Amino acid sequence: MLDSIVTSKTRIQILLRFFLDGERAAYLRELSSELGESTNAVRVELNRLTEAKIIESYTSGRWKLYRANKNHPLFPDLQSIVKKTLGIDKLAEEIIYRLGEVKLAFITGDYARGIDGGIIDLIIVGNINKEFLGNLVKRTELLISGKKIRFLCLTEDEYGQLESKFDKSSTFEIYRANT
Repeated sequence: MLDSIVTSKTRIQILLRFFLDGERAAYLRELSSELGESTNAVRVELNRLTEAKIIESYTSGRWKLYRANKNHPLFPDLQSIVKKTLGIDKLAEEIIYRLGEVKLAFITGDYARGIDGGIIDLIIVGNINKEFLGNLVKRTELLISGKKIRFLCLTEDEYGQLESKFDKSSTFEIYRANT
């Protein structure tokens, strides 16, 4: 969807990376490595997006870091477009809200880092009917064509034991029950 509006593949990847989770920051070489693009290509796009004030830069120690400008008037719209592009809006709508006793749901892996790898890794914590979830996942995959959803269901106790194993920089929370 974004590729029909934005012609630069690198710019799309940067937008996905920063607008999926507006709190994430990264420096040039980290982005270059993560996106598999040259530092020059990433620098050019970062400069363009910074000049447009869509992304902001700041210094931390000797590093120049970049992140989404949450004060930009288009921030909510860009974030919504990114979530729709990745299919996260449909994922949350079709799966999470129909399962009943979901305590927590998050995406991990490439998608959580804003990289469209084709596979969405979904972790769901709670008391879930796995057969029902499997059917919902199949239907949702049809709505977000071209993407596969891999899921792991954990009880609250299991999640408590495994929580430290999840890399927080590679997770994106899509649902948390009000407790």
